[in-house]
Amino acid sequence: MKKVFIVVCIFVIAIIAGIFVINIYEADTEVTRDTTKVGMILNGTMDDRSWSQSHYEGMEKTAAELNLSVLYEENVTPEQVPEIIDKFAEEGCKVIVANSFEFGDSMIRAASEYPEIYFLHATGVGEDKNLSTYFGRMYQIRYLSGIVAGLQTESNEIGYVAAFPIPEVNRGINAFTLGVRSVNSEANVYVSWTNSWVDDVATAEATNKLLDGHNIDVLAMHTDSLQALEIAEERGVMSIGYNVDNSADYADTYLTAAVWDWDAFYTPTILKCLQGKFEGNHYWEGIETGVISLAPFTNKVKAGTAEVVTQEMQRISSGTYDVFYGPVYDNEGNLRVKEGESMTDNAMLNEFNWYVEGVIQDEES
Repeated sequence: MKKVFIVVCIFVIAIIAGIFVINIYEADTEVTRDTTKVGMILNGTMDDRSWSQSHYEGMEKTAAELNLSVLYEENVTPEQVPEIIDKFAEEGCKVIVANSFEFGDSMIRAASEYPEIYFLHATGVGEDKNLSTYFGRMYQIRYLSGIVAGLQTESNEIGYVAAFPIPEVNRGINAFTLGVRSVNSEANVYVSWTNSWVDDVATAEATNKLLDGHNIDVLAMHTDSLQALEIAEERGVMSIGYNVDNSADYADTYLTAAVWDWDAFYTPTILKCLQGKFEGNHYWEGIETGVISLAPFTNKVKAGTAEVVTQEMQRISSGTYDVFYGPVYDNEGNLRVKEGESMTDNAMLNEFNWYVEGVIQDEES
């Protein structure tokens, strides 16, 4: 029953998010009759079971919908981006997509050099007439996954392996902890830093330090390395994943994951490119768009969890409530968001250098 609740809710949100797109397809199939070339620049591999795979899978769905021929470049470094963009342009790509913040300078320059090509830059900032940047409000899903962790834990000690103490990551830690404490005020979230997005050795060290130093029985992550999940499986600790649903690989310990469904962004945005209706913007997509979601629960999730999560998911997707509504206190007892107020987007994006009640940075990390 609990799996039915959460799947139904996700399905309803997906339908709502997709209605407008479906209507566009029916109204304008002329622009998809001919095949369009798209170039995608990935900082990882198409099958990394993480960040880059989420973009690859989303683009493949969009390609099927819009009759696209997609050229992929994997494991790209920032220094290689200009040459790859030039190659994509020579090969006739009408849209070029990049998935790393570090590619931003090259994407901005290229948008100016190639005004006839549309550029889409994930995690980037700024916009131009032929350039859009975009990300998702993943903190909303982390809040929901925090509810899962808060109801699951028996020790009230939850681990969180994180890459860097930057606003994006801090925002996720805080949202997760607010979710935990909304259902379990006694639980704490212990954070260990890797200082890397992808370093497996650093991620393994940070994970083992957490598990060795605390009585952690649920582990969450905000890195692109899968070592946190690997070690959780080895040590019998329940885990919550990120980027894509890896439940099939961790059958004994996986609970759910905060995942990306990039086709929900790529399909309508690239369709606008084909229609000549593109407008450069910076997008920060919420749960109601379908870009972000909570992976289906495994049978390890405690009974009753799905009902609580579904209720909160519906509340957030309605647009009448968001995660950082006051009162919100930091972990030093200071009131950061007053009752009846909400954090602004600017504060969430740029000013998160503090942690909410219940967050404890691991001393050894």
